[in-house]
Amino acid sequence: MKQIVQNARTGKLELAEVPTPAAADGQVLVRNHYSVVSPGTEMMAMDFARKSLLGKARSRPDLVKQVIQKIRHEGPLPTYRAVMTRLDSPQSLGYSCAGVVEEVGAGVAGFVPGDRVACAGAGYANHAEWVSVPENLVVRVPDSVPLEKAAFATLGAISLQGLRVAEPTLGEIAVVVGLGMVGQLAVQLLIANGCRVLGIDLDPVRIEQARGMGAEWGAQPGDDHSAWIAAATKGAGADFAMICAASESSEPIQLAADLCRAKGRVVCVGATAMDLDRRSFFEKELDLRMSMSYGPGRYDRHYEELGLDYPISYVRWTENRNLEAVIALTDSGAIDPEQLDIQTTPFDAAAQTYEDLAGGERKSLAVLFRYDPGATTSRSIVLAAKAERPARNEVGVAFIGAGNYAKGILLPAVNRCKNVSKRAIVTATGASGRSTAEKFGFAACGTDPETVFSDPDVHLVFIATQHDSHAPLAEAALRAGKAVWLEKPAALTETQLVSLATAVQETNGFLTIGYNRRFSPHARAVREAFADRRGPMSIHYTVAAGATPGGTWHTDPNVGGGRIIGEGCHFVDLCSYLVGQTPTSAFARGLGRDPETEDSTVVMLGWGDGSTATIAYLANASSELPKERFEISAEGRTAICDNFRSTRILGGETTKTMNQDKGQTAAVEQAIEAVRGGRPSPIALPEIVAVTRATFAIRESVRTQRAVAISRELKPAAG
Repeated sequence: MKQIVQNARTGKLELAEVPTPAAADGQVLVRNHYSVVSPGTEMMAMDFARKSLLGKARSRPDLVKQVIQKIRHEGPLPTYRAVMTRLDSPQSLGYSCAGVVEEVGAGVAGFVPGDRVACAGAGYANHAEWVSVPENLVVRVPDSVPLEKAAFATLGAISLQGLRVAEPTLGEIAVVVGLGMVGQLAVQLLIANGCRVLGIDLDPVRIEQARGMGAEWGAQPGDDHSAWIAAATKGAGADFAMICAASESSEPIQLAADLCRAKGRVVCVGATAMDLDRRSFFEKELDLRMSMSYGPGRYDRHYEELGLDYPISYVRWTENRNLEAVIALTDSGAIDPEQLDIQTTPFDAAAQTYEDLAGGERKSLAVLFRYDPGATTSRSIVLAAKAERPARNEVGVAFIGAGNYAKGILLPAVNRCKNVSKRAIVTATGASGRSTAEKFGFAACGTDPETVFSDPDVHLVFIATQHDSHAPLAEAALRAGKAVWLEKPAALTETQLVSLATAVQETNGFLTIGYNRRFSPHARAVREAFADRRGPMSIHYTVAAGATPGGTWHTDPNVGGGRIIGEGCHFVDLCSYLVGQTPTSAFARGLGRDPETEDSTVVMLGWGDGSTATIAYLANASSELPKERFEISAEGRTAICDNFRSTRILGGETTKTMNQDKGQTAAVEQAIEAVRGGRPSPIALPEIVAVTRATFAIRESVRTQRAVAISRELKPAAG
């Protein structure tokens, strides 16, 4: 299928041929008929992408601070690679479309193939021939509403939510500042709500369009508005103003304040600067309100991605119900996008259309892309120039999942290995898969893992997907006869873990986990320094993990497992590697009540030889601390490692690296060489099982406030 994407570093646009997405769990696969380009919103994204690195830095100082901190902790090279990885990722464009359902994912109850629907959401309702969209961002479209009108539902929902925030009442006088697509729809909605409207825009054509929609008055920002205030409001001013303009200046919000009466309302819908004149708001006691995109549920992954609706008795207008309302208002004729200045163009001309918009050659309020209903679809694409079969001594490698970690760490490490045949990259989104496959020289890309499992030329599969899919995908790969590199964690539940271990045993398969720290030269130096010890070790490990990220799947216990299981396994494994045994017990205290918002945890692990490790995983520590620091003592000797950049053996040698070296490249190299040579995994199955169970034990200990024994038994799956 075709999709328009943009390079975030250069701003280059491409109408790319990419694999068709699958209908993921809870999602609806839709064949697009129409999608809408809103010039105001999408041109802002294009302008940012086309800025220089300096320009990007100036516009996002918050990200610059993160980069500086990363340089301080990890060094310049890892930081540079991380930044370039993010900037080179293709950016999907579009957020409002309409089409016909072709397939529904598991758990979808409200739609069936053949339904006519409108879809919303950046990253989902893309400009693409096929889109996979979460159920709560999809609404049904009646036969009486043409799909070209339904495609505007998302923009209508943005305008409608602005009205809900403004709380207009019948007969009130409203000002709409900015008469782009969202502003014009706001004018229509306000008229339908019984309000009298003043439309303001720099462009006289837009003002006349608003007048044609029913606005009683129109003006430009620089006009003298005193006469209007006197005539229309008897000198009081407007009851409220909606700012639908996108501007790097604060002039729109200042104008809105000037036009409002005392105790009026100012509602921000568009993206505008907010350097406010306090006196304007203070002297009138104005009410400043922000409208959050399409409505309640926006930016809440539980609502948007997991499909958890808000009860209508408590939240009348969610983003889904706003979308439904816009479709109903369109059906009744209360609003009509087609009355406005809309240009319809074939999707094949998408790249040129964007360039025309950026160059000012298209002046329309919006562009409607029309899709070819006979467009072909495929979930796998062969990049013919790189499709040669692997040579006899080469290891055929494939990736399932290619997020930032895979692109920034694992794939570059694979590229540094010799005698590797790069076969395929499978991702959830086709644009990301194709871009990554081309960048790293893979022969194919796709969205279906089965194409990897069934390929006889694939010998080693890297699995770097969301954590809940790790164990099932690894088991499927093992039973297909593939060696597996599985990113941590190995599993989220005991059932998953036992099933995975059983698959390794029954297939005599190769399984290694991305516990890379044991492969670091710093870890190796410490282990060698204590190789001849006879007494127990004392390990103190501090991890300044930083604040728990909000709204991500990593902290969801059912998807990411939480950071203790998803990331804490690294530190358990390293301690076990240094001790030389698997842990036997765990006791832990959580410092926060809710691990999704505060997951600071202090852990004590025990080993059979009496060794003990305390791991302080801290979300509440100072950002000035190194991300990781551990200190080991035994038999009168001590070693201290600071962030895998400096390791001191007190009284002995010091290991230093300019950049942080957590062993990722060495781990990948050893795994590939082991597969090539037919040798066992560099991490034995009992260690994988024990480390995973240790993280389960930590979670259980936090819950029960008791020490928990860690089983070593590799029992078969029940039943």
